[in-house]
Amino acid sequence: MSASNPASSNSPSWGSSYRLIAAEKWKAKSATMGRAVTEVFVEYAQPQPGMRVVDLASGTGEPGISLARSVGPAGHVTAVDQSSELLEIATQRAQHKKLGNFETRQADAHQLPFADQSFDLATCRFGVMFFQHPEQAMTELRRVLKPGARACFVAWASFEQPYWQTTMKIVHQHVGGTMLEAGGPDPFRFAAPGSLSQVLSAAGFHDVEESSKNVPWVWPGGTEEVFEYASACSTPFQPMMARVPDPMWPAIRSDVHAAIERYRVGDEIRFGAVVVLASGKA
Repeated sequence: MSASNPASSNSPSWGSSYRLIAAEKWKAKSATMGRAVTEVFVEYAQPQPGMRVVDLASGTGEPGISLARSVGPAGHVTAVDQSSELLEIATQRAQHKKLGNFETRQADAHQLPFADQSFDLATCRFGVMFFQHPEQAMTELRRVLKPGARACFVAWASFEQPYWQTTMKIVHQHVGGTMLEAGGPDPFRFAAPGSLSQVLSAAGFHDVEESSKNVPWVWPGGTEEVFEYASACSTPFQPMMARVPDPMWPAIRSDVHAAIERYRVGDEIRFGAVVVLASGKA
């Protein structure tokens, strides 16, 4: 692929070198953009001092790092992800913050390497949508939770919101075809109200709750940065991005930049986002 294409890999991979480079390059600004979601989610999860927490699909570390602060030195957080490369970034972040109660574990959510009833709380931020078999993963998660422990999830609501409409929707308007591969990862899998709580209930969780919430989603920088970050890190859209002919990119960038600029306030791009919050008890 030419360097003019922001999606330089033909196959979607959560640990692809391009995504890892982008994650490292934009880690401060992406952390700022996701901070409000993390804060809302941690508050929703209600971590208590001394709790043992498992955080699934942790990626580069949040909300696990924030949870480690909340549970304190008497507590412990195990961050789980399939990508050892992303977990290495998470480990470095935790070490930088001098968190001795945070560890990572490379594992598949469908087959967790933990004993029954090991944890007091489970969390998953923007990961549950990508479980290949959500009910199986939820059942496995319930196995490793103590009776009455909560499992808490945050997922994207509808695709029809500013961050996606100003980036991936515009690419799709230009290139046409399939936006997301059939049977592939879908960030909006649980956008329909009640769909996530239905899976939780089917997996045996009780006292299941679900709600949607508007949260700030702010990029502290320029429009081209937003698009570069979104292009590199939005793994499910990589096949679509790879189909874009090089001569088409200037027009796409022009339209994307114009769309994003509508959300500029001073030095920030203030999108706002709608997320789904769901939980159940083991």
